[in-house]
Formats: sequence, C-alpha cells, structure tokens
Amino acid sequence: MSHDLPVSNEFEAFMAGGWAATPLPGELRLPVAGAAAARRAKLSALFPGERLIVPAGELKVRSNDCDYRFRPHSAYAWLTGLTGEEQAGHVLVLEPDGPHRHEAVLHLRPRSPRDGGEFYRDRRYGEFWVGRRPDLAEAERMTGIRCVRLDDADRLPPGRDASRDGELATALSELRLVKDAWEVEQLQLAVDHTTAGFEDVVRALPRALAHPRGERWIEGVFGLRARAEGNGTGYETIAASGAHACVLHWIRNDGRLDPRDLLLLDAGVETDTLYTADITRTLPLSGRFSPVQRQVYELVLAAQEAGIAALKPGASFRDFHRAGMRVIAEGLAEWGVLADAEGDFHRRYTLCSSGHMLGLDVHDCAQARADAYLDGVLEEGQVLTVEPGLYLQPDDETLPAELRGIGVRIEDDLVITADGARLMSGALPRTPDGIEAWMGELTEGR
Repeated sequence: MSHDLPVSNEFEAFMAGGWAATPLPGELRLPVAGAAAARRAKLSALFPGERLIVPAGELKVRSNDCDYRFRPHSAYAWLTGLTGEEQAGHVLVLEPDGPHRHEAVLHLRPRSPRDGGEFYRDRRYGEFWVGRRPDLAEAERMTGIRCVRLDDADRLPPGRDASRDGELATALSELRLVKDAWEVEQLQLAVDHTTAGFEDVVRALPRALAHPRGERWIEGVFGLRARAEGNGTGYETIAASGAHACVLHWIRNDGRLDPRDLLLLDAGVETDTLYTADITRTLPLSGRFSPVQRQVYELVLAAQEAGIAALKPGASFRDFHRAGMRVIAEGLAEWGVLADAEGDFHRRYTLCSSGHMLGLDVHDCAQARADAYLDGVLEEGQVLTVEPGLYLQPDDETLPAELRGIGVRIEDDLVITADGARLMSGALPRTPDGIEAWMGELTEGR
C-alpha cells in the first residue's frame, strides 16, 4: 500500500523546474577501472562469441515496504568496480563483438530526471528518498564502460546469465581465485579494520559482562566499527560465549557473558570495495585462561601453526587441513579422549574443514570446480583462512566433565607468497600469554 498523496498538475510543474545543476564532484574514474577491464577480457576469452549477462541483483523485501540493505553480486562488483547500494537491478552485458572479443555494456538506472515525478515520489529509487545516482555520462567516466538505460535490458537477446548458468558462475569463481595486488591491499585494509574492531570489543567487555545479553553487546560494538570504517560486516558476527562456542555458526548472540567462560568471536569488516576479512579469536572473559581452557587453546594453536607451516605455492589446498588435523588427533589421543590418533574419530570434536578462500565473499570462489580449488594446488596471490577448532559439546559423555562445553577456534587470514605465506592478521595476538597481555593493556584502568 502506498502512502503517497496525489499531487496537482500545477505542483508537478512546480517541482519540475528551478533546480541547479549538481554534477558529481571530483575525479570520477574508479581506481579499479583498469583492473576490471582486464578481468572482463579474461572472461571474454573463455566464452568467444557468446553473450554474457552478469546481474547486480535485485532489491529484496525485508518486511512490507522495507527492503534489505542492498549489496551487489560479487561477480558484478569484480567486473565493474561498482559496489554501491544504488546498483540494485543493474546488469553488465558482454556483447559479442567479433569471434574473439566482447564489448561491455552497462544497463543501469540513471539519475532520476527532474522533469518527471520519480525523483521525489518513488520511494524505492527516487533521488529524494534514497540518494543520488550517477547519470549515464558520469557512470561511463567512472567505469570506462558504455552505459545505457536499464529499460533497454528487457529487449536483450538471451545469453549466459551468471545468476543461472553454472558454467559461467564456475568460470567467474575460478578467475577470482588468484588476487591481484590491489585486491590484496583491500583485504589487508579489511583485516586492519577488523583488528581495530577486536580491540573495541575487548575495551567494551566490562559493559558487556554487565548486560543480560552481553553477546549482543559484543556484536553491536564490532558492528559499529564495521559500519564506521567500511560497508559493514562481511558476514553475520559470531559472538559465542561458553557452550555457545560449540555451535559453529552461532549468530543468535543473545546470551549472557560469564567471566568464567571463553568468548569465541568470529567477525570481519567488509570494506567499501566489498572485500572482507574473516578472523576468529577465543578470549577468556576474565582476562585469564583457566588451566583447562589453556590446555584446549594450546592444542588448537599447535594445529593452526602446523597448518600455516604447510602453506606454499604448489602445495595441495587440503595439505594445511590435514596437517592441523594430525595435531588435533594426536592431542586428543594424548588426553585419552581417543584410543589412538588413527582414523577419523577426531572429527566428532572438530566438525568442519580448517579454512577456505577469502575475497569478495567470506567463502570466496565457492563455485569453482574441485580440481581448481579443493583438490587443486595453492598459487601465489591466493588469500585464505586457516581456522582449526575444537568444539567439545556440553552433553558429550565421551569427554571428561572438565572439557565439556569448551569451544575454541583460532582463525587468521594469509596470502600465499613466492616462498610460503604472509600472515595478514598478525597484529592480533594468538598465543595464550599474548592474548592475556593484550587484554590487560586494553582494559587497564577501566
């Protein structure tokens, strides 16, 4: 139901005139426009003579007449450099231009014209409701792509659509597996902002501990940093205290914090260019690990160190997971939880893989074929996480009582280099002693 009031012809005429020219200020060319053109050329070479359609995606209703905040599809952002909320409904088309090349054409909704009612009456797209969009000429200067009105897209001949065509989606995922230098810079920026967000959380722990839904307080503190420094969080924040840490994707975040427990915080800032970090730290809410908490933490840390040591160009992608899980299995056997380290019984307590590619999506390049990703080899320029964990369920009677209800994950972001891997998130401490000292410094005097 619209709440818009009817207007007179006289008012429409009055609204259509008397507006000053307001071009977008400053240099419009996107810093990534040249790299985006090179990416389109690589995609073009894989599909000679075929029309390729890459939609930004559509607005989705959250409730009644309110939409979810819009984020363009990652493939669209990667190929155009356009990342804003105003991209809803826009479509990139690579039109065949001879047998071996394509012309890129952006079908977009340009700035609301002032000689019609959209700019002040359309609650979804009108400028006075949701803000200014570039006009066609401005969009062309920003991207270096020929731009046409979105309403022409309805008359496009059919082609491969990245939102429905599996082969095209796979190709786009595989092209994004290796990051260029600019992408690595954006990911490092996301990591740096995320580091600041973790520091904010530690400083806020006294207030969070006093609140009946302290997990949600933690989520809010990190979310403030993410929105202040970037586009927001790259995924729903996991702020899991106590046994909630044994739920891998705990995003309810409605629990109270107990100083006797650990807090597993899995969070990442997404930059304005839509690249996200993905970091997890498990912190003692009292500021000090208990002996049994330290025991579990140190085993997970040893597994992560073994995984990181396995990262290098030419190594199997799965090598770092196997290395970490060997450490976990041997540790569980030493504790007497397992009879020995053989077989896959350790998986009861670890549940999932130990890492994934990272980029525009938190689980990046997920449509890539197994032989290019999961069963492939690492290459210089790939960015990934290493995140082993132990999730010792509170009702698991195979465990000693003192271990039940403890969940620990340690996750860091790394870029593969010529001779190994660089730890991008090394500004956050990982050792138990380092975490205790860091937390003490941040909360000193509070």
